[in-house]
Amino acid sequence: MTAETVRFGKIRLWLGAGLCLLLVSGCELRQAMYDQQKFEPLEASSFYADGLSSRLPVTGTVARGQLRIDRHLFAGKVDGQPATALPVPLTRELLERGRERYDIFCSPCHDRAGQGNGMIVQRGFKRPPSLHNPRLREAPVGYFYDVITNGFGAMYSYASRIPVEDRWAVSAYVRALQVSQNVGLDQLPEEDQRRLQ
Repeated sequence: MTAETVRFGKIRLWLGAGLCLLLVSGCELRQAMYDQQKFEPLEASSFYADGLSSRLPVTGTVARGQLRIDRHLFAGKVDGQPATALPVPLTRELLERGRERYDIFCSPCHDRAGQGNGMIVQRGFKRPPSLHNPRLREAPVGYFYDVITNGFGAMYSYASRIPVEDRWAVSAYVRALQVSQNVGLDQLPEEDQRRLQ
């Protein structure tokens, strides 16, 4: 072994040791940051008079996404009555989204045509009303939004499963489904009337 090889080996050894020390100190620093002095949620504290470390939000604080000023959009009501119009624009995309959500959440009971003969009914559960009965055909669109939001009879609330915009999409699709199954021949365009006759 030459003196230069020995010297180069010592340099590599010192560099390796320095790198290891640097890595270990970095890990210790990270752990120290994680274990810093702080109050955990619901931990007792002598700092505040009530003995709690958690503070109540300032009065009037609204969580992000929870400011629900528009009663029409969030409650489906106008002047305390079910809304007769959608609070969102009626578009093809809205109806397609409504159909998709309806097929997922509603068709197991109401079936895809809205007759009330879904799979769970075929398995012996209580039959829901047909969406095509006169009472529901005459109900305002806000009624369907309210039922989706709050539930009705044996139907439970879907508020935690279906976002507000999707509830309106389903309500619009239900209205379109009702029209598709209950339109009179004289209400169709002439071209469609000729094809059906």
